[in-house]
Amino acid sequence: MDTKSKNIQLQYQGYLNTPLLWEQTKLYGLKQLYLPMVATAVFNRVTASNLRLGKLVEQFVSTQLSQYEFINVLLENFQVQNGKQTIGEFDCILEYDEKPIHLEIIYKFYLYDENVGTSEIEHWIGPNRNDTLLKKLTKLKEKQLPLLYNIHAKTALEALNLKAETIEQRVLFKAQLFIPYTKRQVEFKTLNEACLSGFYINHTEIDRFKDCKFYIPSKKNWLVEVHSNVAWQTYSQFSIIIRELIAQKMAPLCWIKFPNGTLQKFFIVWWSYKEKTDN
Repeated sequence: MDTKSKNIQLQYQGYLNTPLLWEQTKLYGLKQLYLPMVATAVFNRVTASNLRLGKLVEQFVSTQLSQYEFINVLLENFQVQNGKQTIGEFDCILEYDEKPIHLEIIYKFYLYDENVGTSEIEHWIGPNRNDTLLKKLTKLKEKQLPLLYNIHAKTALEALNLKAETIEQRVLFKAQLFIPYTKRQVEFKTLNEACLSGFYINHTEIDRFKDCKFYIPSKKNWLVEVHSNVAWQTYSQFSIIIRELIAQKMAPLCWIKFPNGTLQKFFIVWWSYKEKTDN
């Protein structure tokens, strides 16, 4: 297996092993689609090298869905249009045990900042602070899922002998969650604590890790689970690259290898986090 093929297998395995962001109950009226772990986690599709991470995840989901005899995919990445204007896109319409389902696919990375909002959901934000879990849930509920009932979607559904009112709606929402390095305990009431994947730290504090080794994966390799078989960098090598990224207000996901051999993922952010006090 060549390096590219091996790498995409690691990405696919990382996707498969990422837990759902919530389980059992609905969140904001959104219900997850539960899929059993596939017996053979092999990704055989040819993908473009410039494929964005979100589109790559959609390819992984499509491959996973094809493993199940009880699932029949009817539509994927279907654009709903009004003439030349694109109204929106269905990620997937499938039959699950012959029951039609409209499925939206989401894979996110969120960091915990208790200074944002007042609820568990509101505290989770994107690495660059321009994205939040609350925004995504709202977009799903108010824009993406209602597309099923748009008049311009009717023709596509009729071609499948389907009516919107007979179709159930689900999401496949997976995420990796990161908490501040100084705050080791975060209460999980609604979200799945198994999604906790590491910590984050401000760039001014990385000198506390001078005795560690580092690796900066590409964006698509953010999916990959940490392992030791990479080209580790020393602190001095790593800090030079980090300074350049921080100057561009980028928040990279990195891997760290502690002196005792422990491996972990973490984000380095350009913005400050201050832990709330009880006062």
